[in-house]
Amino acid sequence: MAKHAARGAHQRAAWSSKLGFILAGAASAVGLGNLWRFPTLAAKYGGGTFIFTYFVLAFTFGISLLLLETALGRHTRQSVIGAYSDLRPRWKFLGILSAAVPFIITPYYCIIGGWVVKYLTSYVAEGPASVMADGFFGAFITDPFFTYVFMIIFMLLCIIVVALGVKNGIEKANMVMMPLLLVMAVGISVFVLMQPGALEGAKYYLVPDFSKFSPELVINALGQMFYSLSLAMGIMVTYGSYLDRKESLTTSVASIAGFDLVVSFLAGLMIVPAAFMALGLGEGGTMAAGPSLMFVTLPQVFGGMGGAAQVIGIVFFVLVLFAAATSAISLIEACTSIIQDGTHWSRGASLLACSVFVIAAGCFINAGYNALIWMEPLGPGTQLLDFFDFLSNSVMMPIVALFTCIFVGWVMKPKFIIDEVRVSSKFSLAGLWAIMIKVIAPVLVIAILVANVLPMIFPS
Repeated sequence: MAKHAARGAHQRAAWSSKLGFILAGAASAVGLGNLWRFPTLAAKYGGGTFIFTYFVLAFTFGISLLLLETALGRHTRQSVIGAYSDLRPRWKFLGILSAAVPFIITPYYCIIGGWVVKYLTSYVAEGPASVMADGFFGAFITDPFFTYVFMIIFMLLCIIVVALGVKNGIEKANMVMMPLLLVMAVGISVFVLMQPGALEGAKYYLVPDFSKFSPELVINALGQMFYSLSLAMGIMVTYGSYLDRKESLTTSVASIAGFDLVVSFLAGLMIVPAAFMALGLGEGGTMAAGPSLMFVTLPQVFGGMGGAAQVIGIVFFVLVLFAAATSAISLIEACTSIIQDGTHWSRGASLLACSVFVIAAGCFINAGYNALIWMEPLGPGTQLLDFFDFLSNSVMMPIVALFTCIFVGWVMKPKFIIDEVRVSSKFSLAGLWAIMIKVIAPVLVIAILVANVLPMIFPS
């Protein structure tokens, strides 16, 4: 391996255990998409039918790409730019493209994290009536001052964790936040299911409606799985580079995918029955998606829970804060590692550079809701955040994943990843994995890319 990689590996940070890596990987996977997109898609596409389809895709396509990225990081002991350039210098462009993804996502993700902090503090200080007021969400996100304040508070919380290091910061934070997140998700789910009419909502969520099975369902399940597992963001390559070669890669990535699926499932169990009671989904009602579900619909639902509204709101937004923070920490760590590997600066200097960029870019994107609201990059009613979300999630990530499959499957050949996995795992399904990476995964990624981009080119 090149001297560049050897130097990067010499002082490489490391996880203290396989559990630390699994929780960190799960933390990067579990984010806002689990909480606001998975329940919406499940409610729209036949409940159990969507859940089963998602499960199958996650443990075939998803786990294959997770294994590829983690093994690539462990093999090269580098973040994405160094990993690709060391293996094939002509493919450095893929490393640069991969590295751009977390730098685009992190600023706008932290803006949404700031929204979560605002809602949590409002529930604590003012009670549920404040967040249920008409126009509360719209008034806040267009505020020319406080949106920046809460965004920076969220950013600084995440930066502090990363500054403490891989073992003492990220790993220890995840050891606390991820189990608590799971406990809170179970607790809220149980509470919601005890409410009058909730069991009908649970039935609506869990019982498969096979009449809604369609290519559109598969594409949406595929897209949700792709984004939820933090694929093509540079995170898992970075986290894999910190993993000891004695740890089993196959069981580790299966555990990460499993944790992500459990949290997604519980999110649906929290949200769909509650929305069912409030919105009458069984009678043809529809459930809001994205930020509207999280910051408008659910506070209204919680408000109907009487004296429990404030407690349930606080616990829920603590859960959301943990989900947002763990993902943002992973993104900031990936950006920091990319800068450190590329410049050979100290970790502190690299994190400082990353922080300055994230705060500056976050302020620019956030201005799309106030000072730059006149900019509508994707058409009327869209903001800068929508544009950067579309660019990173819908365009760049599928392209990165496609070129990664081509690189590993046809340029390097799957054997080098298989050999890396077999350093610590039996990997009896290596042949099927190779077929997935060489043939099936590229087709599925192209399907995601086409489904994302065509509506923008030919709007209905």
